[in-house]
Amino acid sequence: MEEAFKWFLVNIYPFLPAEKKKGKLKTAWIDFSYQKGISQKRMKSILAEFGKVDEKTVVTFTPD
Repeated sequence: MEEAFKWFLVNIYPFLPAEKKKGKLKTAWIDFSYQKGISQKRMKSILAEFGKVDEKTVVTFTPD
């Protein structure tokens, strides 16, 4: 989730209109950029506002 959110902040956020960069989106950008802490739930919620979010968990195990 962090990688997808970082990609969003680098590739989408800078090109949004100023009125969209206010409130919770700006706060999330600050929290993520300055490592103040942002939950995966919050990142997912913001990403969902701008597109479809498909989250998958992959677990692999290789015995010795």
